[in-house]
Order: sequence, then structure tokens, then C-alpha cells
Amino acid sequence: MNIQTKIDAGAAQSGAIQEQLAQFAAGVKHDDIPAKVRIRAMHHMLDAAGIALASTRYDFAHKTLAGLRALGGEGDVPVLGMPAALSMRDAATMNGFLCHGLDYDDTHIAAIVHPTASVFPAVMSAAAYTGATGKEMVTAYIIGVEVAARIGMCAKSQFHQVGFHPTGMVGIFGCALAAGRLMGLNAKQMQHAQGIALSMASGNMEFVEDGAWNKRLHPGWAASAGITAAALAKEGFVGITAPYDGRFGLFNAYLGCSDRTKLVDLSLATAGLGSTWELLDTAIKPYPTCHFTHGAIDAALLLREEIGDLAAIKSITVKVPEGVHKTICEPEANKKRPKNDYDAKFSVQFLVAAALVRGRLTLAELEPDALADAAILAVTDKVSCADYPDSPFPAAYSGEVIIELADGRTLSHREHINRGAGDKPLTNDEIIAKFRDNAAMLVNEDMIDRQQDAMLFLDETESAIDAMWTFTG
Repeated sequence: MNIQTKIDAGAAQSGAIQEQLAQFAAGVKHDDIPAKVRIRAMHHMLDAAGIALASTRYDFAHKTLAGLRALGGEGDVPVLGMPAALSMRDAATMNGFLCHGLDYDDTHIAAIVHPTASVFPAVMSAAAYTGATGKEMVTAYIIGVEVAARIGMCAKSQFHQVGFHPTGMVGIFGCALAAGRLMGLNAKQMQHAQGIALSMASGNMEFVEDGAWNKRLHPGWAASAGITAAALAKEGFVGITAPYDGRFGLFNAYLGCSDRTKLVDLSLATAGLGSTWELLDTAIKPYPTCHFTHGAIDAALLLREEIGDLAAIKSITVKVPEGVHKTICEPEANKKRPKNDYDAKFSVQFLVAAALVRGRLTLAELEPDALADAAILAVTDKVSCADYPDSPFPAAYSGEVIIELADGRTLSHREHINRGAGDKPLTNDEIIAKFRDNAAMLVNEDMIDRQQDAMLFLDETESAIDAMWTFTG
């Protein structure tokens, strides 16, 4: 259904998107959702849980937990991978932080949104609050992913260009409707929940300048705020009637430029709703780095065997879509000397060099020894960035690597579609293997088996939150 193809600040505030998403969230039944979507959903949540477990190895996890505990103390909702339980909203914040902590979580490619890192913690907390079954939690999770992905798609990658991080900004709408589903909101209340969510939609990109921890917070904040929006709507709080297409709605207010708002396509919010499942176009990451870098990493790894002696490299040109330069290429001086692991995750120069030197790109390539590795830094200094002119971005995150050698040869490889996206998705077995690798950083094989079964059979479980307690540390 084509609701509106452009934003018109003078147009009537119809609220049609809000209404249709509310009807979908309140009305879709578990059995309306194809089995392959439900099965894939549980694999996505398994992936996120494994990342959360691995995140607990890092200092940022413990400092964040300490801060949240200082505010509210203990609660009834488990914290993934940690011997702790927090209140409903604080647990959503903490679990979202952990799921996104390593920037290893899934991405809806066209939306440029990490949906599971916010929606999974939201439904986990809401399930604890409502006593939901596993089937109910899976259904609510799918609803949340669909909504977050669709709202993100409408922006056509424009939020990043003006400094906003859509994972937090649009994730809140998915979380509000997912939590609302578990709380028993009707369609009218679901409309109000979206209107309330607009006032709490947030997420800023300044973290790319200095490797700050802020980005990790965005999904958890979206989860907590989405739960708040749903709870208020259930009690009769009156929300904005046109949060998306209003004169000061999401797109007009946050893009704030007529040249950018003209690119917005609101029809994507509801096109194929209930028949086309955006979860199936949500990519699982093969590398623990910004998804924009993956095409270039793929290309670098494929070229490595052709180079021979890395000292023979004269120069390296990495081509990536114009729309991602601000995030992974600039400022060049900072990108070539990342300050910490998070800084490195957003440096295509460093990541391509690390892949060429070490022949892999894992969490180990983001540790302090790698950031100070003279061999990696020497190759990093030879990398420059350029535009990948015919990339399908944001439908895929393309990358091309061109290497000039001292003997006059030029080696090149382009990955038009990054691995994990489009027609190259990770299989369910590959997702399980990734989960097991991440979980092994914290727990033994027997516990990994229990956790895997708890998630992959979630829709057969009477108590969703009992299954989630399996993932505590």
C-alpha cells in the first residue's frame, strides 16, 4: 500500500502508518507467521545471546552494570551472561547494551538498523513482567523486528548522513509494539504507544569520532523506552497522532532538510506488511565490526593469498559506498590509529590491514596487541579510501580492495554483496557455530548445549523467562 512517497510538511497528518502498524502488532497471530521466519527468529535471538555472553568479558559490561545497580538495585529480570537480575527497564537497558557490546549483532541491511539488540531485550523483560510463553515471546520479537526494519527502510540511509544512529531512533518503535503485544495492548493503544515513543527516540553518531561507548547504549535505551511507551499507552496516556508523517514527525524533525526528506519513502513502512517478512533480510554478521566494513574485509581476505610478501605492497585503495565514508573512513588520521577496540570497529583502513596481515578478522584483531601491532599499522598507513560508484547501498554494503605491488602488478577484488547479506546469508548452522564460539568465552560445553536448546525450542516453552534464566552467568 502506497501511503505517501514523499514527506510534505504542509500535508494533512494522516497517521496512516501508525494505524496500520498498530493493527498488525495487535492482530497478527503466531501461526500467521511462516515457520521459516519463526525458526530464523530464534536463531537471531540465539546469536544476540551469544554476543551478550562474550561481551561480559570486557570492562564496559561491568561498569555499566554497576551504574544501573546504583540507580535501581536488583530486580526480577536476568542479565545475560552475568550473575545479576535487574528491574524490567534496567534489565532491558543492560541486555541491549550487552547484545550490541561487540558490534557483532545482526543488521537489517536496507534499514541500517540493528533490530535484535533492542527488540530481544525488550521482549525478554516484557515476558518476565507478563509471564509470557515462549511462543508469545517469539511472536512479539518478530513484530518488533518488522516494525523497526520498516521504519528504518523509509529513511533510505539518510539518518546516518546527519549524525543520527537509527538503531536507537527507530528501534524504539519496534520495541514499543513488541512490548505492547506482550502487555496485551489493543490496536488503539498500540497507536498511542508509537506516538509516545517519538518523544524518546534518540541516538547520536558522535561516537565515531573517539571510540566512546555511547553506541552500545542505544539499543538498550530503545528497549527500555519502548517498554515505557507501551506501559503508558496501556494506562491511557495519549500519544502523538502522526509520529512518522506529521509536520514535526520523525522524518521531518530528524532529517530537517528538504533535500533529504524528499528521499524518504513512507510506502516502505507498510508495503507487504504481514506477507513480506523483513526478518529474512536481516543479516547476521560474520565479523565483529561495523557492517559497512564487511564487503572490504571479504575482499581483503580473498586477495591475501595472491600477495605473498606484505612488504611488497606499495598502496591499497579501498572502495566503499559514498554514504558510509563519514562512518568508516573519516577522519583519516583517527581511523589509521584507532584508540581502542570500538574505534577500530569503525576503521576500514585498520580492518583491511588487519585482515591482510593476520588472515582473519576476529575479536582478537581488536585487542590492544593488535591495535599496536607494527605490521598491521605499517599496512594501515598504505590504505586510502575511494567511492564504490555502483554499489546497491543501502541494499548491501559493497567493498572493493585494489592493491598495487612494488613489482608493478595490481591485484583487485570486489564484493558487490557482503557475506551474510542478500543471496549470501549465513546459514542456521553457521549462526549456531558463531553462538557456540562466543558462548565458549564464558561457559562450558554442557551449558552451551543447554542454552542452545533453550533458545531454539523457545516456542515450545511454557515460560519464556525460565528459558532466559539459562543464559545468566
